[in-house]
Amino acid sequence: MSIPAQPAKRPANPRFSSGPCAKIPTFELAKLADAPLGRSHRAAVGKAKLKAAIDGTREILGVPADYRIGIVPASDTGAVEMAMWSLLGARKTTMVAWESFGAGWVTDAVKQLRLDAEVKTADYGQIVDMASIDYDTDVVFTWNGTTSGVRMPNGDMIPDDRAGLTICDATSAAFAMDLPWDKLDVVTFSWQKVMGGEAAHGMLILSPRAVERLENYTPPWPLPKIFRMTKGGKLIEGIFKGETINTPSMLAVEDYLVALDWAREIGGLPALIARCDANADVIAQFCATHDWIANLAEDPATASTTSVCLKFTDPGIADGAAFAKAVAKRLEAEGVALDIGAYRDAPAGLRIWCGATVETADIAALMPWLDWGYHAERAALADAA
Repeated sequence: MSIPAQPAKRPANPRFSSGPCAKIPTFELAKLADAPLGRSHRAAVGKAKLKAAIDGTREILGVPADYRIGIVPASDTGAVEMAMWSLLGARKTTMVAWESFGAGWVTDAVKQLRLDAEVKTADYGQIVDMASIDYDTDVVFTWNGTTSGVRMPNGDMIPDDRAGLTICDATSAAFAMDLPWDKLDVVTFSWQKVMGGEAAHGMLILSPRAVERLENYTPPWPLPKIFRMTKGGKLIEGIFKGETINTPSMLAVEDYLVALDWAREIGGLPALIARCDANADVIAQFCATHDWIANLAEDPATASTTSVCLKFTDPGIADGAAFAKAVAKRLEAEGVALDIGAYRDAPAGLRIWCGATVETADIAALMPWLDWGYHAERAALADAA
């Protein structure tokens, strides 16, 4: 097998990790100079910054005015756990999973909370039939499977007159996809995905229906302090005004504020979505013209536009996991793609982050290198044989 010449052009930014993700294209440390370091987050300046992060989130995402938005500990994981431990158990629960993080929420519900939950799963590359779910139960699901590259095509199957709550892990979807807020009662995400923010902080968004549940239901299990959102049967409103439960990093908050400013400058949510779509389309076109690689998502309508997962389809590759790792290692050694191996629990392949902070030109520059990496590794296998 002949090996194509190494491409002359390289991605300007080889950071295609699916989390933490690439910083905004205009990022520089000097932009964080206004962070109130060494100041209390409870001081006026700290509260103002935290409130600005909440208000900016509402503005860019178009979150309804009567939904609460809070900054919570432990990234998206912390936000999902807060919601599950605080809200579930009031009625029957349906747990939905089609990738590893959704599977993790299933484990927490069934083995930790010990709920008698109905569990619906789909294999990697597929999605659960969301129209088959009983929405009079509380339903927990991911909007976009970060480790499978499969997403919800829309929220049309979620009824407006549902009796249960919909709890949605949207960490790789927020700021990249048009979330139907009227269909979602709890939404969680983290700054380090589509906005390229720093880790450790999660966002928790609650509908009025979710707030009503919090104020009228007490779970039968003890709640750790960092999960508690009510006191005396009333929502602790301060959490949703910037009075965080634990101490936040004001440097990370400033970084998120800078990313929100960038989002405004480029045109807000429509522009962010368009950037993700354009990035994913470059890879889709590449797969359409190369018969040895394909999107892991079986239905193009459910293919992610952020965490694009790929599989090698060449029948001559005996050990797909070893081959994929070798290609990823080869591209990293050339400095053209960092951290693009598939998630450890996912099928063998590659995962290329296409979120809004990634430049389409860099995705386009990577594709010839992917072609080169495949052929170089394929030739190495032939020589070894």
